[in-house]
Amino acid sequence: MTSQSAPRIPADDAPHILVVDDDRRIRELLQRYLADNGYRVTVAENAAAAREQLEGLMFDLLVLDIMMPGENGVDLTRSLRKMSTVPILMLTARTEIDHRISGLESGADDYLGKPFEPRELLLRIATILRRVQPADERADEEISFGACRFNLERGELWCRDELVRLTTREVQLMRQFAINANRPLSREDLCDTELAERSIDVQINRLRRKIEPDPRNPVYLQTVRGEGYILKSD
Repeated sequence: MTSQSAPRIPADDAPHILVVDDDRRIRELLQRYLADNGYRVTVAENAAAAREQLEGLMFDLLVLDIMMPGENGVDLTRSLRKMSTVPILMLTARTEIDHRISGLESGADDYLGKPFEPRELLLRIATILRRVQPADERADEEISFGACRFNLERGELWCRDELVRLTTREVQLMRQFAINANRPLSREDLCDTELAERSIDVQINRLRRKIEPDPRNPVYLQTVRGEGYILKSD
């Protein structure tokens, strides 16, 4: 990423991204890079400034640094989740799994460790935005379990006729469970190159809170002792 030429002006209907980072250099580089790749971009230097922007503008995605003075990214995400479903991609210089888990538990859709490859940032943003785009009307494969149903193509979970918000990680897990419905999957089957097995347990607990009548006594997303987890479909 360079900072020599003026950023390209994106289309008026391009996705609008809010970049929140206390490092001015990173804000400027991300603003230029994302604009050069077709996104509308607004920046904020801290959580308070981000809240001001969110009060007056609609955003398609937040790129949010975890480590900021005052209210950090995790706390801001947790607060936003009480009133908003705007997708959030977290940036963090920390590599410890505990901080990644904290970000996911707070409601973030994905995270990216610093330093990062700019092309990977674009790929992750595109993946999140593609997931939240309005689904078309074609008939897609679904599985049902109790009062819930999951559409594999759209990545949509409906429970009691209400659309349940899922993060990118949760959509990925639900697709794996749906494809392998009624068959146990180990933690190794479910984890990727970035998330350790402990993080899978965190994600499973979050999914249970969304689909189970009693998350402490799961009926559909069950633990299989010595094997992993299984989704019991109808």
